[in-house]
Amino acid sequence: MTERELFDLYNKDVYRTCYYMLRNAQDAEDLCHDVFVTVFRQDWKSIEHTRAWIMRIAMNQCLNLLKKKQTQLKKQHQVQLLHEQTAATIKSVDTLVSEKVAEEEWQELLKQLPEKLMAVVTLRYIGELSLTEIAATLNIPVGTVKSRLHKALKIMRQKLQQNQNLWLKGENQFGTH
Repeated sequence: MTERELFDLYNKDVYRTCYYMLRNAQDAEDLCHDVFVTVFRQDWKSIEHTRAWIMRIAMNQCLNLLKKKQTQLKKQHQVQLLHEQTAATIKSVDTLVSEKVAEEEWQELLKQLPEKLMAVVTLRYIGELSLTEIAATLNIPVGTVKSRLHKALKIMRQKLQQNQNLWLKGENQFGTH
């Protein structure tokens, strides 16, 4: 049996399983592709129960993706809750700027940060760790934690200002003369 024949034989089963697990056609398609890449990198011709083996790979990859998405949603939700709590209690410059941001925009800003910066922001505001604890957790100097936190907040502040400027420009277009 060739790789093409194997793919043609099991592709629909793998896709159907992925689709029902993920409830998203694009994710199912991507994962189906990943399953067969994994299969073809293995010695699949020596597997006795090929269909069961392929379906187990598909199921494991679906579960991994679902777990990853669940973790991302929890982090975003926690950051949003932290943002709301902070905005209600402390009126710092960062909080005043953040109050004007819609929930979707806040989450989008956080997602746009590089992973190293998002990790520091997450540990600081969601995990409520001190700068020293963050440094120990990430195995980096405290100064690096401070600079990453500063840089992350600066990037988010700049993006907020850009978004606000775009909104104001749009408002001027409809002004009365």
